[in-house]
Amino acid sequence: MNNYNAITIGKFLITPLTRVLDDGHIACSVSVRSGSGSATTDRVLRLTRLFKCKAAAAQYALAEGMRWLDSRQQHTAAA
Repeated sequence: MNNYNAITIGKFLITPLTRVLDDGHIACSVSVRSGSGSATTDRVLRLTRLFKCKAAAAQYALAEGMRWLDSRQQHTAAA
C-alpha cells in the first residue's frame, strides 16, 4: 500500500492510499483522521473505481476524501 501526500483541512488529515491488485489495476482508499492520542478517529473509505495509474488513483482518493468531509460539514451545519 502506498501513501501519497496527505493534506490537512481544519482539524482533519486526509491521506490517499493505493495498492496494486493481482490483475495490475490500482485500487484506492482514503483515510480521514481527526483528534490525537486516545481520542483519534480514523475513517477509511474504500473506493470501488480502479485505475491504471497510481497518481490518478491517489488524486481521485484525495478528491473523494475532501468531498466526504465537505458533505459531513454541510450536514453538521444544517443540523
